[in-house]
Amino acid sequence: MQLFDVYPLYAIEPDEAWACVVKDRNGTEYLDFYGGHAVISVGHRHPHYVKLISEQLQRIGFYSNSVENTMQSSVAEKLGRLSGYGDYSFFFCNSGAEANENALKLASFASGRSRVAAFRGSFHGRTSGTVALTDNPSLLSPFNAFHPVEFLPLNDLAAAEKSLSKGDLAAVIIEGIQGVGGIHVPDPEFLQGLHALCKQNGTSLILDEIQSGYGRSGKFFAHQHAGIRPELVTVAKGMGNGFPVGGVLIAPGFTASHGLLGTTFGGNYLACAASLAVLDILEDENLLENAGQIGRYLAEQARGIEEIAEVRGTGLMIGLEFPFEVAEIRKLLLYQQHIFTGYSGKKVLRLLPPLCIGKPEADRFIGALKSVLQSVKQPWKI
Repeated sequence: MQLFDVYPLYAIEPDEAWACVVKDRNGTEYLDFYGGHAVISVGHRHPHYVKLISEQLQRIGFYSNSVENTMQSSVAEKLGRLSGYGDYSFFFCNSGAEANENALKLASFASGRSRVAAFRGSFHGRTSGTVALTDNPSLLSPFNAFHPVEFLPLNDLAAAEKSLSKGDLAAVIIEGIQGVGGIHVPDPEFLQGLHALCKQNGTSLILDEIQSGYGRSGKFFAHQHAGIRPELVTVAKGMGNGFPVGGVLIAPGFTASHGLLGTTFGGNYLACAASLAVLDILEDENLLENAGQIGRYLAEQARGIEEIAEVRGTGLMIGLEFPFEVAEIRKLLLYQQHIFTGYSGKKVLRLLPPLCIGKPEADRFIGALKSVLQSVKQPWKI
């Protein structure tokens, strides 16, 4: 049997990794400035992370969520304390798509409505219920979405008010920082106004922090830069540092009942061990502060490169937009400079390094990018 070929793959097979470094089977070391779509939050193979998962494997292994699991409560308590959402409840699942599915269900159950508003350039998952929450035609599901979706322009409060005033929106869902859509950051004033409008119209505001959360912006959640507390917050990716885990932070106004939501693997023992390790490391090593400091430094250095048209993002979620397509630049960074990066669309280089990087890694990336740009004469004319 062959693999179903839906992802373009580089001819690089990782063999070992630590901190911000990945080594392939040929012994070549790469600087990881992408972290597998932001899942590597505290660094590859952190000793504390490995210790907690290994100890859990030796005790009971994986097991699922059909028995009492005090580790779930431990994760929820620490997540609430570090994020500032200690009065919220938490529902475990396995991925970002599942987290958004369940958040939409909760909003719909609570309001009795089904219509949803999202924003142009957004991406909220790849399931039949949430895959339609993107205006990228290549990502649309062939199935009818459970929730009819209206796409609004980002940072246009008048358009949001017009949609909300119809009184039939179950939820408005928005990313703390758009990832797939090009690292666009919602204006703080827009988020504040949007949340106020949602409250006025009995609509739940869902903050998708799947990529922008867990310290990546310099605060625990990117929306906290705007000083708001939405009704629902979805998380995944960096929550498990690569282990599949996700969840929903749920405001006190929602009522739980048995059978309301369900999951087979959500909150399993290994997922909890991974999640606890990540929270421990974020706290003990001050990685939120580091993400803010190094992110500002990296963005400042990038703004000094004349070929870059715009630098967007917050903390260590950065988009570098060029006036030309970046595919060749990414290949040169990977194969010549041995640095992993990502992209958003055709002209944006996407940087999502582990939150533990320092100035030496930032300087290495900037130097490598300058070298690559110099080696490609007038790349905007290619």
